[in-house]
Amino acid sequence: MTTLTIIGIAVALAMDAFAVAIASGVSLGKVSKRQTFRLAWHFGLFQALMPIAGWALGTAVNQYISSFDHWVAFGLLAFIAVRMIAESVGHQEEDCPHADPTKGGTMVLLSVATSIDALAVGTSFALLGISIWIPVIIIGVVAAAFTTLGLHLGSFVSRVERIGKAAEIIGGVVLILIGVRILWDHGVFG
Repeated sequence: MTTLTIIGIAVALAMDAFAVAIASGVSLGKVSKRQTFRLAWHFGLFQALMPIAGWALGTAVNQYISSFDHWVAFGLLAFIAVRMIAESVGHQEEDCPHADPTKGGTMVLLSVATSIDALAVGTSFALLGISIWIPVIIIGVVAAAFTTLGLHLGSFVSRVERIGKAAEIIGGVVLILIGVRILWDHGVFG
């Protein structure tokens, strides 16, 4: 497998992380270096670890994972989205604190949800007899870079457009749409 092919796979895998990072940046408004590092580190780490796990599991588990991985990803994204939307609708004051998607359980759930597809990629690498170590480094670095870019792009959009509460609703809807796309890609709708 060529380096260009691996980079293409890494970019494709990073698209969910990029979209979630944009939604997170919109939700946060102003993004600190610490928040950027936390989200980029975790998204990159999970994107790198999932192919290793998939590769290790190999073909024996692939039939079980492929039958429900899309539902797990959808469920995790929908849970976060509903929380995000509920917070934006439930708070009337502008200075109410918002949940930080770069902390705690929310960050872990988002990290898992955006990296489920990488598990299948690792399994396919095992089936093809491809060494996993160089690809996971590339996949992790690309995911971290796209997460950083997306987080700051979302932050910029929220400050320029002054979206406010609507931005959180939009971010929640984006997460749900990502989940629906995952289901669509797995043939749930036909």
